[in-house]
Amino acid sequence: CDHTSSLSFAYFSKALTGTYMKSSVTQIERRFDLSSTHVGLIDGSFEMGNLLFLAVVSHFGAQLHRPRLIAAGCLLMAVGALLTGLTHFFMGFYKYDTVIQVLQSSNVSIPACVDPLKTVDMPEIQIEPSVEGNKGCERESSSHMWIYVFLGNALRGIGETPVTPLGISYIDDFAKAENSPFYIACLQTITLLGPMFGFLLGSYCAKLYVDVGYVDMESVTITPKDSRWVGAWWLGFLISSSLLLVSSIPFWFLPRSLPKQGDETDTPTPPSLTLDGAESAQSSNQTIKLTEIAKGFLPSLKRLLGTPTYFLFLCAAILKFNSFIGLLTFKAKYMEQQFGQSASRANFLIGVLNLPAVAVGIFLGGLLMRRYKLSVVSGAQLSFATSFMGYLLLLLQFGTKCDNRPVAGLTVSYNGSASRQNPVSYNGEMLFSDCNRDCSCSPNEWDPVCSDSGITYVSPCMAGCLDSSGRGKNTVFHNCSCASTSYPPGSSTSARLGQCPHAKDCSRSFTSYMAVSVLSSFINSLGATPGYMVIIRCITPDLKSLALGIQTLVTRTLGGIPAPVYFGALIDSTCLKWSIKKCGGKGACRIYDSNMYRIIFLGLITCLSGTSYFFMIAVIVLLKRQFWKADRDIKLQQRKASKESGIMVQLETQEKSGAGSTSPKLSSDKTDSTGVGKDLEG
Repeated sequence: CDHTSSLSFAYFSKALTGTYMKSSVTQIERRFDLSSTHVGLIDGSFEMGNLLFLAVVSHFGAQLHRPRLIAAGCLLMAVGALLTGLTHFFMGFYKYDTVIQVLQSSNVSIPACVDPLKTVDMPEIQIEPSVEGNKGCERESSSHMWIYVFLGNALRGIGETPVTPLGISYIDDFAKAENSPFYIACLQTITLLGPMFGFLLGSYCAKLYVDVGYVDMESVTITPKDSRWVGAWWLGFLISSSLLLVSSIPFWFLPRSLPKQGDETDTPTPPSLTLDGAESAQSSNQTIKLTEIAKGFLPSLKRLLGTPTYFLFLCAAILKFNSFIGLLTFKAKYMEQQFGQSASRANFLIGVLNLPAVAVGIFLGGLLMRRYKLSVVSGAQLSFATSFMGYLLLLLQFGTKCDNRPVAGLTVSYNGSASRQNPVSYNGEMLFSDCNRDCSCSPNEWDPVCSDSGITYVSPCMAGCLDSSGRGKNTVFHNCSCASTSYPPGSSTSARLGQCPHAKDCSRSFTSYMAVSVLSSFINSLGATPGYMVIIRCITPDLKSLALGIQTLVTRTLGGIPAPVYFGALIDSTCLKWSIKKCGGKGACRIYDSNMYRIIFLGLITCLSGTSYFFMIAVIVLLKRQFWKADRDIKLQQRKASKESGIMVQLETQEKSGAGSTSPKLSSDKTDSTGVGKDLEG
């Protein structure tokens, strides 16, 4: 049907935009020079906007023109995505810290072991001093432009409000009872394609430089694996905005109501009735309904939350949703920091491997429920078992790791021998050594170079390099005094641009991590459908809609909004070196302590998931009791009914046998009496 295909495209577009936002977290963080906490707040703004209007739209939307409300929602989402993307064009070109002269000729040498802030003149890409009193620095650094991204994401959340609840109810109301599940299943299947394409779009845009088409790419001295690299994050938002705009068009032309499928007796309502009598009747009925709903809401809510099974399941769902949102938001960043992957490759692998595994798992979970006709208790047990198996696989991820990259002054000493077991947060004094004391280096620099010894130095100046050759990305620094201290005498003392790569065994660890991650995603998703059915079936039918609404509201309020923020704050606590903004203050993190990052990130996810299992066990116990009692009562009733029916059968047989035995007696009595009478007469 037209309305089903239109709705499927709208669902696909909104899912694509939402996951594209998740995939662009790292790019936004670097472009706006923000901490992970701030980026988490921006990501949570979608839920904030969505929850503001969710209850109102869900209730009143059904009484209004649903297709036009959906069209308005898609249009608002398109405006929100457009606002987010357009922010890029008001910020000017992206400038990152570097000591490389982009217009140098190949025979010009850069004296790195001096203060580059004073001696190096760079026309396009340069380091500027951090001056607190620099007038206009706030405008130039675009320090508050991230607020427009926040507002755009919140607008997208508001626009998404009518699409989900009204779209499904629109299909369900006008499809045949037997066709409705098929339409909704098609809708959900197409929706699952959205996140996959969202991450693939994020992968493509992360490959492109942020100012692609405006800057000569030969002048760019960083690669996609560099912590200063910013991809064309804005391009994906413009593409998704176009998709959302197109998806809104069909809904403007759909009727308010469609004839029920197979109902040929439907006749259009006369306009006079609709305009005159129906409006007043509808308004009066609406007033009555509102007062009735207002009176019945609090008792229903009290009765719902007073159901122990539902309340415990809700607690488990909140904890699981927190861990899921934290994982989804920062998984790509974890892959970047832990295994040295680029943002583009991390997003690509999530979109191609993890998300299809989730889609297959959800489908098979529903198939298992249908094939074996699982009861509520069996569904809850399946959901718990699959989730717990996924949890055990998550614990295996603690072992799939890569050690910290050796960075002089941060993770290893300058001679490369004394590796610090517990790297601490960035302190400028740690970066100085005897080999670079006379170089007048700035501790705020981050323009890493890799020496032949495999040790990364924060900048050519910190490496004590005296001259260089080559240009742009191919620049090589020579006579680096700090590099000579970690090498035997007579060895190379040169260094090239960029961080040193991870050790070879890291690629094997990453392969193991991805295998465990995909398997964990698949097994976890197997229990999604059974878990969803538990909510529906553990309560009385009249509270079903309220139960699903409250679950959505509570999990998104207590999970969707705070989880990205506190996950981001804990990730920030593992940062070893921060960028410094032009006007002072911390910017984005340049390097993390990967060991602490892994322990905190995976530890928080396992802690949240592990705690949820206590609630799930309690739910299973309560469900067993509830349905055991119900089964026992049914059996008792059946026994009573069978006993009563048995007694009735016995009584009937006795009555029949009694009737047969009494009739001959009566006849014999009659013969006897007549005989006696005859004797008396005679």
